[in-house]
Amino acid sequence: MTACIVGWAHSRFGKLEGETLESLIVKVTLEALDHAGIGPDEVDEIVLGHFNAGFSAQDFTASLVLQADNRFRFKPATRVENACATGSAAVRQGIRALEARAARIVLVVGAEQMTSTPGPEVQKNLVKASYLPEEGDTPAGFAGLFGNIASAYFQRYGDQSDALAAIAAKNHRNGVDNPFAQMRKDLGFDFCRQESEKNPFVAGPLKRTDCSLVSDGAAAIVLADTATALKMRRAVAFRANQHVQDFLPMSKRDILLFEGCEEAWARALAEAGVTLADLSLVETHDCFTIAELIEYEAMGLAPRGEGGRIALDGSTAKDGRLPVNPSGGLKAKGHPIGATGVSMHALSAMQLTGEAGGIQVPNATLGGIFNMGGAAVANYVSILERIK
Repeated sequence: MTACIVGWAHSRFGKLEGETLESLIVKVTLEALDHAGIGPDEVDEIVLGHFNAGFSAQDFTASLVLQADNRFRFKPATRVENACATGSAAVRQGIRALEARAARIVLVVGAEQMTSTPGPEVQKNLVKASYLPEEGDTPAGFAGLFGNIASAYFQRYGDQSDALAAIAAKNHRNGVDNPFAQMRKDLGFDFCRQESEKNPFVAGPLKRTDCSLVSDGAAAIVLADTATALKMRRAVAFRANQHVQDFLPMSKRDILLFEGCEEAWARALAEAGVTLADLSLVETHDCFTIAELIEYEAMGLAPRGEGGRIALDGSTAKDGRLPVNPSGGLKAKGHPIGATGVSMHALSAMQLTGEAGGIQVPNATLGGIFNMGGAAVANYVSILERIK
């Protein structure tokens, strides 16, 4: 265990009137440092996760972190990007700096402002994270891609509409108690299951309630090497942190298997020396409900083709044998692209220190995180444990 989370901050996600990308970055930066009990002088390196791809007129955004305090001047600051896993890519780069002993304390920030971009442009920006020669013209963009995945899954394993509705309803129910969540409304299974004027089909068998939200937001974590962390207020250690990259074209793989996700989980569990049964909770990447269902299978919670059973039997509910997305997930919490992976790490650290408030999973000791970019192309898994 070479890296620990020693502090964090999290903005509310949603349509944040009056905020700018810069103000969001500055706010979580200052709050995370305060939570860790340190000043800017003690930070050795800064990593910013920011997807952008047309969401922000201002590019070269790593330097916006320096706007938080003049004492950040001359600190190394780098922006990283890996589609919807951008936040976890930033976390991993911070961990690498600690592992290389190039830094003792690293500030990782993730941020995105999406809601000021018109809907068609949002769709155009996001589809850039697919393989454009084969997938770029898919109707409805990324929703269309996952709609195709859902249709193919239904063809292979049968209609999963009940299971998808159960996942959506679970995550919306969980989001009610998350003060950072964009949508804090328990929609219920029946609303999520039925097509209606307020819940129309979007792509294939996916309805509006099957799709994550367009969001603004930011999150930050402070990382420290283990020896340094143990002298600080709190320390949530990385038992594992793995990154697996798969082929970009979906035509080069069986898209229903999420093999990159499966490999990342296998490597992380082996690195941590634990099994899935040892985990207290998982925050997973439910950009669409079909993604969460397939991720159940890829992480080993259900055999292939049986993820729907897990969705329906309560196993992944907050009081189930493995709570999945107690935060509400991307479905209810929101999905500001660059912030998502950092948010997952901050919220999991809150769980393990008993600071998660209404979304707290009782007696949480080990937390798993899966964040992906594209259709299971960039796959990141972390396993966290509190050691102080």
